[in-house]
Amino acid sequence: MFRSAALLFLLTAALSAQSAPFDIVIAGARVVDGSGSPWYFADIGIRGDTIAAVGPLGNAPARLRIDAKGMVVAPGFIDIHSHGRRGIAAVPTAENYLREGVTTIVEGPDGSSPVPVAPFLEEIRKTPVTVNFATFVGQGSIRQSVIGLANRKATPEELEKMRGITAQAMRDGAFGMSTGLFYVPGNFTPTEEVIELAKVVGRMGGIHISHMRDEAAHVLDSVRETIRIGEEGGLPTQITHHKMIGQPSWGQSVESLKLVEAARARGVDVTIDQYPYTASSTGIAALVPQWALEGGQKATSERLAAAEQRARIKSAVIQNLKIDRGAGDPKNVTIVNCSFDATLAGKNLTQLTQARGVAPTMENAAETVLGLVDKGGCSAVYHAIAEEDVVRIMRSPFTMIASDGDIPVFGRAAPHPRSYGTFARVLGVYVREKNVLTLEDAVRRMSGFPAQRLKLWDRGLLRPGMKADVIVFDPATVADRAEYDKPHQYSVGVHEVIVNGKVVLRRDQVTAERPGRVLLGPSAQ
Repeated sequence: MFRSAALLFLLTAALSAQSAPFDIVIAGARVVDGSGSPWYFADIGIRGDTIAAVGPLGNAPARLRIDAKGMVVAPGFIDIHSHGRRGIAAVPTAENYLREGVTTIVEGPDGSSPVPVAPFLEEIRKTPVTVNFATFVGQGSIRQSVIGLANRKATPEELEKMRGITAQAMRDGAFGMSTGLFYVPGNFTPTEEVIELAKVVGRMGGIHISHMRDEAAHVLDSVRETIRIGEEGGLPTQITHHKMIGQPSWGQSVESLKLVEAARARGVDVTIDQYPYTASSTGIAALVPQWALEGGQKATSERLAAAEQRARIKSAVIQNLKIDRGAGDPKNVTIVNCSFDATLAGKNLTQLTQARGVAPTMENAAETVLGLVDKGGCSAVYHAIAEEDVVRIMRSPFTMIASDGDIPVFGRAAPHPRSYGTFARVLGVYVREKNVLTLEDAVRRMSGFPAQRLKLWDRGLLRPGMKADVIVFDPATVADRAEYDKPHQYSVGVHEVIVNGKVVLRRDQVTAERPGRVLLGPSAQ
């Protein structure tokens, strides 16, 4: 039966190839199809926005023939955790992502998204963009829209209102709900409240993806909480950008992966995503205790002006510099961008503290942090992750790749290099150099796996009938170039990129095509 179906499929493909010319034929490549299966030689025929044939197409007529001999052809990569709304209007080509093979970015992570979702997606629709765009709805944003930044439980009436907003977001096209339980106001949310919203999302076919409550001292408790949200909420649940922050937590990935494996063994659909770096990036307020952030910037500044509260906050910052994101040295914290002073970008806390004319002790560095927070805060990079944990998490069969990056304006600020290099770095460092993953498995984790997770049934694989999001790269040269001190460097080795059947990168040059689409979730109306 299987052999007959396969022969019929090949015959149908051959007849189709003869009946009309292709718009594009990619010829002679090694096909890594996104499923994790071993590569094979084949041609790819594209008509319109769809893959029409995969197989030996010979000299079938085509408007454009791409000679891919010696190259790999793969599905376009899907970034399941991006902050693409930061920059998509200014850089609609999303060239940083394009040059590493990303054809779809998913927004709304960490509990933060526009609410309501529909007007936001409509604005993206009106912007000619190069890559496909999708979104989650943020639990923190939903909560803030109902009860603000208050540190308290929701009333039954408020919870019901949040359920309604969640359901509407799913109807508007969200693929699920993200939580940022580390951030305000997500951190003020009891687990039970999150579960109630997760039940709504689960009934509507969505997933839950979480920046966990703690990725340092209490990381294992946070993994348990993420699993519980999926288990009791009745929906797939995902630990996003999984990592172990701070030296006391290094090695804990052994136990976190055991928790994931045990949950899956009892039927909980839990997965992971990860970026391949030993530094994280978030606001400088990550060093401040969450209670101090309740009520927003004005309330935080008032606490910093009160001597007793300032002392409490400073004590917590010192601890975080010692054992959490500071990893024991202020120089491990580097500023990405400050809205109030662009000249601070690229400088670390040691340098900023010395610029105040004092020694870079933990106490003085903490005062530097409080000064930055009082002025409105900055984004920063934190060097506090062990490579051994990165590799261990990457090897888990339940881990996919995601950047947690945004779309930088080239040359502006000092962003984390993950915005330029995540996917190329996996292929260059962790496939070619370190042999942590096979090429086929790495591509699966960046295409077929996230597509399956999001129920994007027409993307993520190279199959006839799938949408033509396709990339061509050189496995011998693909590499990231962005560095922490020189982040604005595009990845290399991805030579051709096709989005919805249109060539957007041709022989390393970005074209004028803008075929990106807004993709809608499973309950969109």
